[in-house]
Amino acid sequence: MINFEYKNPTKILFGQGKIPKVALEIPQDATVLMVYGSGSIKKNGVYEQVKEALRKHTVYEFGGVPANPEYDILLQALALIKEKKVSYLLAVGGGSVIDGVKFLSAAVDYEGDPWDILQLRIRTEEGQGMPFGTILTLPATGSEMNSGYVISRKERNQKLGAGGPGLFPQFSILDPEVVRSIPKKQIANGIVDAYTHVLEQYMTVPSAADLQERFAESILISLQKTAPELMTAKFDYPAAANFMWCCTMALNGLLQKGVITDWAIHAMGHELTAYYGIDHARTLAIIAPSHYRYNFETKKEKLAQYAERVWGITEGTVEEKAAAGIAQMEYFFHSMDIATKLSDYVTDYQETATRIRETFISRNLTGIGEYQSLTPDDVYEIVNMSY
Repeated sequence: MINFEYKNPTKILFGQGKIPKVALEIPQDATVLMVYGSGSIKKNGVYEQVKEALRKHTVYEFGGVPANPEYDILLQALALIKEKKVSYLLAVGGGSVIDGVKFLSAAVDYEGDPWDILQLRIRTEEGQGMPFGTILTLPATGSEMNSGYVISRKERNQKLGAGGPGLFPQFSILDPEVVRSIPKKQIANGIVDAYTHVLEQYMTVPSAADLQERFAESILISLQKTAPELMTAKFDYPAAANFMWCCTMALNGLLQKGVITDWAIHAMGHELTAYYGIDHARTLAIIAPSHYRYNFETKKEKLAQYAERVWGITEGTVEEKAAAGIAQMEYFFHSMDIATKLSDYVTDYQETATRIRETFISRNLTGIGEYQSLTPDDVYEIVNMSY
């Protein structure tokens, strides 16, 4: 097991009826900016619950943060923070809203061009950044219990990430009842997003960190079991609760401690979103099968372990089990109507691999993956395989 340090200061309030407790988590004298997305919280009752709970606080609102939070829109929120002398941020939404609030927290006292924070990957240290909390309405990214974020800038076709220990939410409220109103397409996206978060921390090489391995496998199995229960017309609270907690546990920093991690799938997937606007989770489903097939020799032992422990495939050689594991993963994505070929999403895909290779070169991303050994030429081959 690799040496590690772990600290996660986020307080979790989980379960039905927890949203009103937001009033107890935010200082009474705080000036709050409540940030949300397209307005779905006004249809599912969350908005009213939050407004009622914070009726004794000074609260301003900023809505309209899109999926893949857009830099230019967040600059408008940043101006409002400064105009109203906001002292506390509240994200009410999914990962995009929470990521947007993390950026705002980091940018509010930054004296230079805020884009530098992302371009130069400037860390926000403990004690820096504006304090914030979250009310999760769309399980997927785990952003409610980690300190990283990703922001898009359409005019530059860029999607960049940053973070730091100063960007953990002070608290996050997770009420599984919100899953009741989420469209099935978004639930499927959330499942694939969380599933791939686990794979990126697990599908590397066999590890002596047995507990971490078992944690990861348990989340994968739970998501596989929960998925069909969530995709039916009838709302299933226990399934929703398991789904929500799996998404949080998949990326709260615990799984990656003591092990080697990958993240090449995300690096390539972000470019597909930046260029084509494909849902983040679906870019992961596009890249993951090709990534594992291209890197089959270096990952086959772990792929075989995945096949055995997660899918119960016990017969065959290491190579046969590894190949079967990839096939089962792809079948799982397909079972939720998630297509896994780039050609299923765009028509002008022939130049995509070249475009992404050039992007990696221009950003000096000359080595990605668990050993930083995948070059832009390897990225070209992986993306090309995804057609």
